[in-house]
Amino acid sequence: MSSCHRTLHILRGVPTLTDRASRAPFWLPLLIAAVLIFADQALKGWALANLQEGAAPRVVIPGVLEWFLTFNTGAAWSMFSGSAAPLALGRLLVGLGLLVYLYLRPQQRFLSVVLAMISAGAIGNAIDGLRFGKVTDMIHAPPLSAITRSVGQGDFPIFNIADSCVVVGTIALLIGSFVLERKPKVQGGTPTDDGPTGKP
Repeated sequence: MSSCHRTLHILRGVPTLTDRASRAPFWLPLLIAAVLIFADQALKGWALANLQEGAAPRVVIPGVLEWFLTFNTGAAWSMFSGSAAPLALGRLLVGLGLLVYLYLRPQQRFLSVVLAMISAGAIGNAIDGLRFGKVTDMIHAPPLSAITRSVGQGDFPIFNIADSCVVVGTIALLIGSFVLERKPKVQGGTPTDDGPTGKP
């Protein structure tokens, strides 16, 4: 047996540093969700106190970001309008369900962060729906509206931090799943993809 094969044989079953550190502590997703929910609610509170519905957009970064207060009783692009209460209940159950799952079964750090973001977004908008019967939105991104208008979908919806958490978290989850699927699987400590198999 060559020295290389002897080394691989010894290392099989020995947890590496990355293996031990791959799973996030149970408190990490809870902390991330709490911070994002607080930021979402704080910005919504500021918007309600300082912006007026129907007023001209308040420019933050010219051509990039504007404040524009609006309310939504449904989902994105006004889908399910008038269904704030059922949507809020569904969002709350999804958000809390994800956090309970991460608490009971800690996952790898990447997955924990991504699911915590999605959970925070769901809970953030659920709070609005249960409190006010509508979700407070205030962020307008002209570049995104330019893209949606170019494909005949009108302006990009006004959104909030909770929406951003759900969208970014979902996209990251899809990309992460795609990357993991493309990685060669390991059996017995050696990759299963085709390659030289001759003994040295």
